[in-house]
Amino acid sequence: MRNGDWTEETERQAENAIGYSFRDKRLLKQCFTHTTYANAKGCDHNERLEFLGDAVVGLYVTEELYRNTKSGEGKLTDLRKNYVSEEALNAAAEKAGLMQFLLVSGKAENIGKKTPSNLFEAVAAGIFLDGGRKRANEFLSRFITEVKTENAINELQEYVQAITHANLPQYTDCVLKKERFHCTVSALGDRAEGSGETKQAAKTQAAKNLLEILKKRTKD
Repeated sequence: MRNGDWTEETERQAENAIGYSFRDKRLLKQCFTHTTYANAKGCDHNERLEFLGDAVVGLYVTEELYRNTKSGEGKLTDLRKNYVSEEALNAAAEKAGLMQFLLVSGKAENIGKKTPSNLFEAVAAGIFLDGGRKRANEFLSRFITEVKTENAINELQEYVQAITHANLPQYTDCVLKKERFHCTVSALGDRAEGSGETKQAAKTQAAKNLLEILKKRTKD
């Protein structure tokens, strides 16, 4: 995140990250402008873009699933959640490296946990407005990430708390190795590892693996 000014170099780096060069550079900056920065500087923020981006992302994912799977309506709805949930869009924003360009004012505590997913939607909307649906879809095809909605992280936390009533699973910092993140989680005297294209995906896989270990231990 950035508390400083938006420069031409920032523009270049942001466009390289998303793989698209904006004709309207003001729109590019707006995509990355958080409300805290806009309120402090008196400029436009990206919340209206987030609103449009929700539809842009949803249509892309829905069309891709419709064209590439033979599932019925109910299954398609479940599959779509894996790509448009907050966790999935947070992972997509991380994969694209968007948060390093976000213009904010004040401390990081003022930034909500949904900020990465909202930022991803804003950028998708900005590309859609500036370059059309085809270019927006090209951006989405590069960065949309599947994160299973079973939410193993929450399930593991609930499982552990039901036994300990206090302690929480402990995750180590995820480390990037050979273009994949690797994360370890520990709880109830056991540990497990997981890997994925993003930190969120690696944590989710680690949680899922540890759940399997703990449940198997209980059965044994």
